[in-house]
Amino acid sequence: MKNYIEFSKEVQQAKHNSQPIVALESTIISHGMPYPQNVEMAKNVEQIIRSNGAVPATIAIINGKIKIGLESDELELLAKSENVAKVSRRDLAEIIATKRIGATTVASTMICAELAEIQFFVTGGIGGVHRGVEHTMDISADLEELGETNVTVICAGAKSILDLPKTLEYLETKGVPVIGYQTNELPAFFTPDSGITLNSSADSPESIALICKTKNDLSLKGGIVIANPVPKEHSLSKTYIDKIIKEAVKEATNKGISGKDSTPFLLSKIVEKSEGQSLETNIKLVENNAVLGAKIAVAFTQL
Repeated sequence: MKNYIEFSKEVQQAKHNSQPIVALESTIISHGMPYPQNVEMAKNVEQIIRSNGAVPATIAIINGKIKIGLESDELELLAKSENVAKVSRRDLAEIIATKRIGATTVASTMICAELAEIQFFVTGGIGGVHRGVEHTMDISADLEELGETNVTVICAGAKSILDLPKTLEYLETKGVPVIGYQTNELPAFFTPDSGITLNSSADSPESIALICKTKNDLSLKGGIVIANPVPKEHSLSKTYIDKIIKEAVKEATNKGISGKDSTPFLLSKIVEKSEGQSLETNIKLVENNAVLGAKIAVAFTQL
């Protein structure tokens, strides 16, 4: 593994000192937001994690290495470069072997985090079952990874461009706990409201950390989803965003856009149709997840 994994100085020091570490994905930087908002968001999220007592580890593929933590110049390279590969499980070996620049999705970030022995991972929203799955069979590899890989993912639920009831059902089939943070309802990314009731909820980072420790003690494989609603003051109304999403999905269908191109296309269309409001909400929900993720990692380390 030493041939493939390279830690930043900050992360290396944190591991040496047994400090809490929180992984961050990089697709949100290369494919989720335009420059320079992507770099500003990435640096700000890293700082939020530090301010809450943990060490950030943004993960990406650069020059044949899995980078666990990015230096400033590497972050800029990822944010500015064209043709950055979107790397999921199926792409990981190829992008490393060919020494291309790759941004990690939820699935590949989970793989890399587990290889680096990092248990907690903050993102915006997980992938899931796409709308119209009965015709396309389009299901994100994130869900399979959550069934296999022992990483706790702190997110604002699944992206609301997806079929949320089917996504939750898939996670249930895989035995993945979905725990609402101070909510009994599955958050719908841009809005806290989905109308879908969760089986589990937790009121504090400490109680979530204890669940994670107990799961480890029992050697139960697979991940945990911590569903953290976007704060009300930064959310979009369900009616408003649902209308925009339906229009974007229809446009993607008409243009024949599917697979891994689907999510970036839909999110960019939603930014356009919401006149930038969705981008602001996206940034705020990631920041909110970073606060919670750091607190859980700190509580877990104390256990």
